[in-house]
Amino acid sequence: MKPDVQTVMMRSFERILTDIAPHLCSEYAVGSSSVIGLMMFQTATEFERAADIRVQENAAMRGLFDEAVGMLPTGELRTRVEEAASSSDPSLKISELDQANDALSALLIELQAHAETMEGTAARKLETKIWDELARAATARRLPHPITG
Repeated sequence: MKPDVQTVMMRSFERILTDIAPHLCSEYAVGSSSVIGLMMFQTATEFERAADIRVQENAAMRGLFDEAVGMLPTGELRTRVEEAASSSDPSLKISELDQANDALSALLIELQAHAETMEGTAARKLETKIWDELARAATARRLPHPITG
Protein backbone atom coordinates (compact mmCIF):
# COMPACT_ATOMS: atom_id res chain seq x y z
CA MET A 1 0.00 0.00 0.00
CA LYS A 2 1.21 3.48 -0.83
CA PRO A 3 -0.59 6.01 1.37
CA ASP A 4 -1.33 9.33 -0.28
CA VAL A 5 -0.41 11.75 2.50
CA GLN A 6 -2.48 14.60 1.13
CA THR A 7 -5.60 12.44 0.79
CA VAL A 8 -5.18 10.94 4.27
CA MET A 9 -4.70 14.36 5.87
CA MET A 10 -7.58 16.01 4.00
CA ARG A 11 -10.03 13.20 4.73
CA SER A 12 -8.99 13.17 8.38
CA PHE A 13 -9.47 16.94 8.48
CA GLU A 14 -12.98 16.57 7.03
CA ARG A 15 -13.88 13.81 9.50
CA ILE A 16 -12.72 15.84 12.49
CA LEU A 17 -14.69 18.88 11.43
CA THR A 18 -17.87 17.17 10.24
CA ASP A 19 -18.13 13.95 12.30
CA ILE A 20 -16.16 14.43 15.50
CA ALA A 21 -16.17 18.11 16.52
CA PRO A 22 -19.99 18.51 16.40
CA HIS A 23 -20.38 15.66 18.92
CA LEU A 24 -17.95 16.98 21.50
CA CYS A 25 -19.42 18.49 24.64
CA SER A 26 -16.85 21.00 25.83
CA GLU A 27 -15.91 24.16 23.97
CA TYR A 28 -12.25 23.40 24.63
CA ALA A 29 -12.50 19.99 22.93
CA VAL A 30 -14.36 21.48 19.96
CA GLY A 31 -11.76 24.25 19.65
CA SER A 32 -8.85 21.84 19.99
CA SER A 33 -10.25 19.44 17.40
CA SER A 34 -10.84 22.35 15.02
CA VAL A 35 -7.25 23.53 15.40
CA ILE A 36 -5.96 19.98 14.88
CA GLY A 37 -8.12 19.72 11.77
CA LEU A 38 -6.81 23.03 10.46
CA MET A 39 -3.24 21.88 11.06
CA MET A 40 -3.98 18.69 9.12
CA PHE A 41 -5.39 20.72 6.23
CA GLN A 42 -2.33 22.96 6.15
CA THR A 43 0.05 20.01 6.53
CA ALA A 44 -1.57 18.32 3.53
CA THR A 45 -1.13 21.51 1.53
CA GLU A 46 2.50 21.89 2.57
CA PHE A 47 3.25 18.24 1.85
CA GLU A 48 2.05 18.67 -1.72
CA ARG A 49 3.99 21.83 -2.48
CA ALA A 50 7.01 21.80 -0.14
CA ALA A 51 9.67 20.55 -2.54
CA ASP A 52 8.44 22.73 -5.41
CA ILE A 53 8.51 25.88 -3.30
CA ARG A 54 11.99 25.22 -1.98
CA VAL A 55 13.43 24.28 -5.38
CA GLN A 56 11.98 27.48 -6.88
CA GLU A 57 13.28 29.64 -4.03
CA ASN A 58 16.73 28.10 -4.17
CA ALA A 59 16.92 28.56 -7.94
CA ALA A 60 15.77 32.18 -7.67
CA MET A 61 18.39 32.95 -5.01
CA ARG A 62 21.09 31.30 -7.11
CA GLY A 63 19.99 33.46 -10.04
CA LEU A 64 20.29 36.59 -7.90
CA PHE A 65 23.76 35.51 -6.79
CA ASP A 66 24.78 34.92 -10.40
CA GLU A 67 23.69 38.46 -11.30
CA ALA A 68 25.42 39.98 -8.28
CA VAL A 69 28.85 38.39 -8.71
CA GLY A 70 30.02 40.93 -11.29
CA MET A 71 29.26 43.92 -9.08
CA LEU A 72 31.01 42.60 -5.97
CA PRO A 73 34.62 43.41 -5.20
CA THR A 74 37.11 40.57 -5.00
CA GLY A 75 36.96 39.03 -1.57
CA GLU A 76 35.29 36.55 0.73
CA LEU A 77 31.69 37.65 0.03
CA ARG A 78 32.19 37.46 -3.73
CA THR A 79 33.72 33.98 -3.41
CA ARG A 80 30.78 32.71 -1.35
CA VAL A 81 28.26 34.31 -3.73
CA GLU A 82 30.03 32.69 -6.72
CA GLU A 83 29.99 29.31 -5.00
CA ALA A 84 26.31 29.66 -4.09
CA ALA A 85 25.41 30.72 -7.65
CA SER A 86 26.90 27.53 -9.04
CA SER A 87 25.62 25.23 -6.31
CA SER A 88 22.71 22.83 -6.65
CA ASP A 89 20.23 21.15 -4.35
CA PRO A 90 21.60 17.92 -2.87
CA SER A 91 18.30 16.03 -3.25
CA LEU A 92 14.55 16.55 -3.13
CA LYS A 93 14.31 15.59 0.55
CA ILE A 94 12.62 18.45 2.38
CA SER A 95 15.21 18.39 5.17
CA GLU A 96 18.05 18.79 2.67
CA LEU A 97 16.19 21.42 0.63
CA ASP A 98 15.53 23.32 3.86
CA GLN A 99 19.19 23.16 4.82
CA ALA A 100 20.23 24.51 1.41
CA ASN A 101 17.45 27.13 1.57
CA ASP A 102 18.59 28.28 5.01
CA ALA A 103 22.20 28.69 3.84
CA LEU A 104 21.16 30.51 0.66
CA SER A 105 18.77 32.75 2.60
CA ALA A 106 21.48 33.72 5.09
CA LEU A 107 23.80 34.63 2.21
CA LEU A 108 21.02 36.57 0.49
CA ILE A 109 20.52 38.63 3.66
CA GLU A 110 24.24 39.33 3.72
CA LEU A 111 24.18 40.29 0.04
CA GLN A 112 21.18 42.56 0.62
CA ALA A 113 22.97 44.32 3.47
CA HIS A 114 26.06 44.74 1.30
CA ALA A 115 24.02 46.05 -1.65
CA GLU A 116 22.58 48.73 0.61
CA THR A 117 26.10 50.09 1.13
CA MET A 118 26.89 50.16 -2.59
CA GLU A 119 26.44 53.15 -4.87
CA GLY A 120 24.80 53.18 -8.27
CA THR A 121 21.78 52.02 -10.18
CA ALA A 122 23.02 48.42 -10.45
CA ALA A 123 22.99 48.13 -6.67
CA ARG A 124 19.47 49.62 -6.48
CA LYS A 125 18.27 47.19 -9.15
CA LEU A 126 19.80 44.30 -7.21
CA GLU A 127 18.07 45.45 -4.03
CA THR A 128 14.75 45.65 -5.87
CA LYS A 129 15.19 42.17 -7.32
CA ILE A 130 16.01 40.79 -3.88
CA TRP A 131 12.93 42.42 -2.33
CA ASP A 132 10.76 41.19 -5.21
CA GLU A 133 11.98 37.64 -4.67
CA LEU A 134 11.44 37.84 -0.92
CA ALA A 135 7.87 39.04 -1.48
CA ARG A 136 7.21 36.31 -4.07
CA ALA A 137 8.59 33.64 -1.75
CA ALA A 138 6.54 34.86 1.21
CA THR A 139 3.38 34.75 -0.90
CA ALA A 140 4.19 31.26 -2.17
CA ARG A 141 4.70 29.98 1.38
CA ARG A 142 1.49 31.47 2.73
CA LEU A 143 -0.66 28.66 4.11
CA PRO A 144 -4.27 28.60 2.96
CA HIS A 145 -7.30 28.47 5.21
CA PRO A 146 -9.99 25.94 4.25
CA ILE A 147 -12.66 28.64 4.26
CA THR A 148 -10.88 31.67 2.86
CA GLY A 149 -8.38 29.84 0.65
